[in-house]
Amino acid sequence: MEKGNVFIRKAVREDAELVLDFIKGIARYEKMEDEVEATVEMIEEQLFDKRRAEVIFAMENDREVGFALFFHNFSTFVGRSGLYLEDLFVLPEYRGRGYGKALFLELVRIARERNCGRMEWVCLDWNKPSIDFYRSMGAVPLDEWTTYRLAGDALARLAE
Repeated sequence: MEKGNVFIRKAVREDAELVLDFIKGIARYEKMEDEVEATVEMIEEQLFDKRRAEVIFAMENDREVGFALFFHNFSTFVGRSGLYLEDLFVLPEYRGRGYGKALFLELVRIARERNCGRMEWVCLDWNKPSIDFYRSMGAVPLDEWTTYRLAGDALARLAE
């Protein structure tokens, strides 16, 4: 699929290692690389066996230069599923060339095609370039909402 002069393609099982490389790339950018627990096998199982999420790539010639990982959530208020953007990342040397915008617009197209009621994501509050980009796309921050997380030992403790 082509967006402007950018070719977008869906990830396939053989891309599992590449998906993990992009995940590690965004983790490095966010200074959270030590938090990556995912493995190639986990990516294969979750994305391609269980289909829990999807990935698209932005291409320059034959090279993947950006990716977006997304999945569906559900809004009880809207009564429809939404598209949740987990990660959007363009390799540093390819930024400013429209790859992030092409990926984002492809996600918007997918959300509309699938009759999603909304599209949501989170962004680190220090990531001004991303915040500026999202605002330029018409997105608005939900300042009145706080994201909570239960993970690791706390999750395990409560499950017992």
